[in-house]
Amino acid sequence: MLRISAIFLAACMVLVAGVLGMVVYQRFGFTGAESALVALGTLTALAVYNAIAARKRDRVETSNQLANLARGSGDLARQLAEFGRRLNAMEAKVDTVVDRALAATQPIAAEIEELSTMVRQLAGSAGAHDFSLREDDAARSGAYEDRPVNAIAEEAANGPAANGPFAVARLPFGTPPPKPIPTDRKAAAFAGLGREAIIAAIRNAIDGDHVELYLQPVVTLPQRKLRYYETLARLKADNGDVVSAGDFLAYAEAGLLMPKLDHFAVSRCVQIVRRLLLKNRDIGLFCNLSTATLADPGFARLLELMDANRAIAPALVFAFTQSAVRAMGPIEQASLAALAERGFRFSMDNLTDFRVNAGELNERGFRFVKAPARLFFNRLGAISSNIPPAELSDALGRFGIDLIADGIEHENTVVHLLDYDVRFGQGTLFSPPRPIRANAVQMADASTAEKDAEPLSQSNPAHEAQEPQAPAHLPAAEPAAELIPFARVGTRHS
Repeated sequence: MLRISAIFLAACMVLVAGVLGMVVYQRFGFTGAESALVALGTLTALAVYNAIAARKRDRVETSNQLANLARGSGDLARQLAEFGRRLNAMEAKVDTVVDRALAATQPIAAEIEELSTMVRQLAGSAGAHDFSLREDDAARSGAYEDRPVNAIAEEAANGPAANGPFAVARLPFGTPPPKPIPTDRKAAAFAGLGREAIIAAIRNAIDGDHVELYLQPVVTLPQRKLRYYETLARLKADNGDVVSAGDFLAYAEAGLLMPKLDHFAVSRCVQIVRRLLLKNRDIGLFCNLSTATLADPGFARLLELMDANRAIAPALVFAFTQSAVRAMGPIEQASLAALAERGFRFSMDNLTDFRVNAGELNERGFRFVKAPARLFFNRLGAISSNIPPAELSDALGRFGIDLIADGIEHENTVVHLLDYDVRFGQGTLFSPPRPIRANAVQMADASTAEKDAEPLSQSNPAHEAQEPQAPAHLPAAEPAAELIPFARVGTRHS
């Protein structure tokens, strides 16, 4: 339509210019050339006028459109402002509702957590007491005299009160039953003592700071370069005997002493890691924890200690047994997540089979899996596992988890483990657990504070920890005991 009107207007202007040229030619006696010039000038004037008028109309129309756009933008801005006010009011209402709900549920959640802890403690105490009564009755009646040893062990493995009203196997939140106290073996230091007397002796040893700490190196394979240490706990009896973890942990669990023992061990581990990092930034330390500590109400105190030592998180690894990891409930999972949020990593050891979910372990913060060397060569264990032993290292490595073989005692075991692509090894072949003097642990904080003022090489030899001889199997440039400057730490749950 616009093109037709423009063509019509141009035709009219040409017609007007032609008529005017004819008029001046016939009426006023202009020549043909002069009449043509007049017509051409008239046509030019009309075209210029039309262009100016069209531009003026376009300007007016553009101004009107801009004004309309400005009014629309203003309306949109007002609508957005109103929408923002409504959204803020809605968020405030939602936050208020959420805060009220949290405030109402937090006391209930705290009471439920305390109640669950009390129920577990009560069930454990009742089960242990029932088992003790049955043990005493059987001893008096001679019920164990004609029974085979494996039957007694099987009964102990099934729990002390499997069918009673306080059956530990039915505890909430997936809490594992307490391990039964073995009745066929006792340490020489506990000879002649009853169950309660042994628990009291262990409690006195922990309160009296008579827990000695040992370290055993973890080396790379096949280079056998020192990479980590595992902390092991030993009790020093009144007669001077050293009681290994296997002889007192069952009694400590029955006496609900594991949280106190773990608190002691972790505090020492922190001091040891600080001291280790002064000599070697690439060294790490495994510290064993029990699930009883994760579910204990005093775990918040341990969490405060870890929060204050986030700087050493890459060098401190908390180890849990496979059975404990499988039996963790919501409370233990929450405590584990709190440690992972602070940068600490975890290890799963004491494997009884290779049924391992590497993806799930990685999500929960596990970066190490430690399996006994004999498990790799156990055909029955391989059949009952979902991962073949030869593929375990690759399956774990895809999720950033390193595989460690422990319990290595012979050279031929190392040769066979290399076929399974095991990167790390631990055992008496490389070095047995070696003690560390306790006064060296007490020096750790002082050494950290004075490391800039007094280099480690200039420290007084009288205050250095007793460093044992390096094993012959490790290279002389980096002996296994070179970085064992303190005390023995951690609890070995095996």
